[in-house]
Amino acid sequence: MSYRTRAAYALFACLLATVASGCYGVVLTSPSPTYTHVAGRFAVTGSMSAGREVATATLLSDGSVLVAGGDGDSGFLSSAEVYDPRTGTFAPTGPMTAPRGVHTATLLHDGRVLVIGGRDGSADIYDPVTGVFSRTGALTTPRQGHTATLLHDGQVLVAGGDTDAGVLASAELYDPVTGTFSPTGTMTTPRSPSSATLLQDGRVIIVGGENRSGILASAELYDPATGQFSPTGSMMTDRNQPSATLLPDGRVLVAGGNQTSAELYDPATGMFARTGSLAVYPDTGSVTVMADGRVLFVGWTTPPTSPLLGNPTVFAAAEIYDPRSGAFGVTDPLIMPRDLATATLLRDGRVLIVGGSAPASAVASGGTGSSVLASAELFQP
Repeated sequence: MSYRTRAAYALFACLLATVASGCYGVVLTSPSPTYTHVAGRFAVTGSMSAGREVATATLLSDGSVLVAGGDGDSGFLSSAEVYDPRTGTFAPTGPMTAPRGVHTATLLHDGRVLVIGGRDGSADIYDPVTGVFSRTGALTTPRQGHTATLLHDGQVLVAGGDTDAGVLASAELYDPVTGTFSPTGTMTTPRSPSSATLLQDGRVIIVGGENRSGILASAELYDPATGQFSPTGSMMTDRNQPSATLLPDGRVLVAGGNQTSAELYDPATGMFARTGSLAVYPDTGSVTVMADGRVLFVGWTTPPTSPLLGNPTVFAAAEIYDPRSGAFGVTDPLIMPRDLATATLLRDGRVLIVGGSAPASAVASGGTGSSVLASAELFQP
């Protein structure tokens, strides 16, 4: 399944975005509902040495950010770079042992980073002390488009994803002590791309995704004590690659997945309930919980089969969800419209937005199609 060519089956609920000076692309507005403006602004920071989308960005123990792999102008990349928030610059590190895109990167308890994904089933460990990637144990089942979740005991749960043979229900655990993967329980249904979130009680909720039967509204829980998956309440609407974000109060905010609607999962009841709606029809955006508990949404596109726009349209819009009010507000837009970017909360409370792709017309006049971005920007709440 191609991330760039995913088809969406839902219509727009409403569209609202603000265009910054110098931004390009089509932006639709709707007079209703009205979204409150929330203070916040984006500023340019240093650029990477290479443009990349569907990369990973991992906050390291020293406060720097590792950006690895992704899809570049000529295919998947093995290169990696580190962003230093003190200087606002990127520096090369690595590279990985293989090109990777649509992969995962997980910060381990010891400060190293586990990078998983690719058709060959390989995985890397990045050591920030040496700046070197090295091979670790191979996955029991090669996969990409999977989820990877650090558990309380330091192991990493790898679930779902897809291969050339189809979408997977299998899951496995990575043990950083032995450097090996081993099978664990099987999900109740195959799903990819889904979202996985570690709950405060140590269980993992996995929501949405897609398989042969279509886009899913179902959700399930993994219990590390038993190594088993079990169904929990279903979402109120089906979602493909939604965002699923743990809030400070223990609930999970699920949004996007080709829907403007959002909902909250309550682990105490195992049920989903509606909350506020996004202003922009979301697909392939980036979501970050900020230091104050609010949630930043950036970098949306319309789906390729949108009956209103036809071709995908990239938005510069940015929105903030406030869990206290249950409402979304629109903040200042990105400097560059982008999707398939990464968003990482820095220690000083700013959010680093890296890479992605934008309409070529936004990058250079007279361009067509889209361009992979090396640029980055910082959001200051």
